[in-house]
Amino acid sequence: MASLTHGRFEALAEAYGGEVARWPAEAREGAALLMAEEPAFTGAVLAHAGALDAALDAWRPAPASAVLLDRILAGAPKLKRPGWLAWISPAALAGGLAAACAAGVVVGVEVNQRAVEAREVAVTNTLAAVSSTFELEAGA
Repeated sequence: MASLTHGRFEALAEAYGGEVARWPAEAREGAALLMAEEPAFTGAVLAHAGALDAALDAWRPAPASAVLLDRILAGAPKLKRPGWLAWISPAALAGGLAAACAAGVVVGVEVNQRAVEAREVAVTNTLAAVSSTFELEAGA
């Protein structure tokens, strides 16, 4: 890449700061060439940009006063419950969740009981089929 012009070097320093390592990769080689050719110019530009970087890094916003915080909170919109949830109290909501959990346990136990009964029927049928086969072979 060719060396950068003075204007382009200044624009890059203004946009990306006084550290060339922060500049876009495609501009670093040209910056290095210009820095080798004109160290006084590039040094002054980078020093000015570095001073601005340091000032921006050191800046901290002032904390908000208690009066300002109170005014902001007073002007904030109040939270409203949606209309269809307005009648549900936390206790009713907890009771509903507990009932749903209990129903889940009852259904789970019932399904398990049906599965055990189905397994017993399958074992009984299998044993009956096997024993009838042995009876047929024994009688033959």
